[in-house]
Amino acid sequence: MSISVFDLFSIGIGPSSSHTVGPLRAARKFVEKIESMGLLNVTESIKVDLYGSLALTGKGHATDIAIILGLQGMSPETVDPNAVEDNIQKVRQTDTIPLLGTRDTPFQEEKHLLFHREKTLPYHPNGMKFTIFDRDGRELLSKTYYSVGGGFIVDHDHVKKDESVVAHEQKVPYPFETASDLIGLCYQHNLSLDKLVMENEKAFRSEEEVISGLLNIWKVMKECIERGCAQEGVLPGGLDVSRRAKGIHEQLLQHQKNGLIRPTDVMEWVSLWALAVNEENAAGARVVTAPTNGSAGVIPAVIKYYDEMVENSSEEGIVRIILVAGAIGILYKTRASISAAEMGCMGEVGVACSMAAGGLTAAMGGSIEQIENAAEIGMEHNLGLTCDPIMGLVQVPCIERNTMGAIKAINASLLALRGDGCHRVTLDQVIDTMRQTGRDMMTIYKETSLGGLAVNVPEC
Repeated sequence: MSISVFDLFSIGIGPSSSHTVGPLRAARKFVEKIESMGLLNVTESIKVDLYGSLALTGKGHATDIAIILGLQGMSPETVDPNAVEDNIQKVRQTDTIPLLGTRDTPFQEEKHLLFHREKTLPYHPNGMKFTIFDRDGRELLSKTYYSVGGGFIVDHDHVKKDESVVAHEQKVPYPFETASDLIGLCYQHNLSLDKLVMENEKAFRSEEEVISGLLNIWKVMKECIERGCAQEGVLPGGLDVSRRAKGIHEQLLQHQKNGLIRPTDVMEWVSLWALAVNEENAAGARVVTAPTNGSAGVIPAVIKYYDEMVENSSEEGIVRIILVAGAIGILYKTRASISAAEMGCMGEVGVACSMAAGGLTAAMGGSIEQIENAAEIGMEHNLGLTCDPIMGLVQVPCIERNTMGAIKAINASLLALRGDGCHRVTLDQVIDTMRQTGRDMMTIYKETSLGGLAVNVPEC
């Protein structure tokens, strides 16, 4: 069982991979299931129950909208963000939803989409249950899914208590479970880290397809930065947060035009690029999960830094960044979690920072030990980072937090590159520490909006 880099970097829509992308995929999977079982044409009503973090912050994270889109058979990769509002309005005005786009079924949110804020399902905080009924009100089928971070979903029927990853059946030539495994395999087979990851990716697709796919991911990231730098106005959700990226972008361009070169320019540009992406994410636009939506700005900002500010940067270097970042992300996904509902924000921005730091170090010619060191530094200084979004929206503190993660990733890479690769704390040790810290962290600080800034900052 294996995970691909493309599982961690998938194209979707905002504002949340766990609360939007995952539920959308789960809803679609459910209606595809009932069609395959021949139950679609006898379905007369449907009920969706949301639990735990999905219930507590689902409204702010557009979980309700995601469920409605998924029940119609849409997918996060192809849904048009510009058409979402009209689609949702039609469902709400007609009190009808076309299941899988064909079966018109009564659907009133107050009756058929329920938020159980006081209850959490046993396996994961992001639980949801779908149930269909016939014309006599008899239950035809019920399925429970969990959204376990980064857009990954797990069917309750296939859950094992020690397994939280939906993986591919294909075997990869160089399987690894720990960073120590990864480093050992590189030395054993005389491969750089990115080359080893490439060999694993070739179990799923050709090398040409891997390269073109990764460059397409970068293209979507870059387009997201450009859109974010061009938009203005107030972000949706009721918190009245104004977009800032366009204004900052114009100021930085004016400084360039005036010939002003300041020591802080690099920091300001990197922060801008992360800000632009996460403002787009908060607006429900198209983003790349990296490895989540809440942390979607960190890696694009670091790649943009490499692309524009590092001498002799190249497409080969960008591919190297994403491959190595993906390998690091796989370690976190399999050995801990990238779900803020389990780990707090260290599972999102912390992991993205670690991934970006390692990837950048690889592109800069760092050794395997320096790559590991950079990734470890990136997480070590995010341990204990809470997830406490105000009003359940991925706006405050989430947007600015991505700017900090991007800057910290570059700093981690620079520190590692200045060293000889020797370091006291290993990446495996920091991942173990992260997992334990997440387990010890109080639930109110893990994407519930029941603690921290979410309760100490007035909503209006």
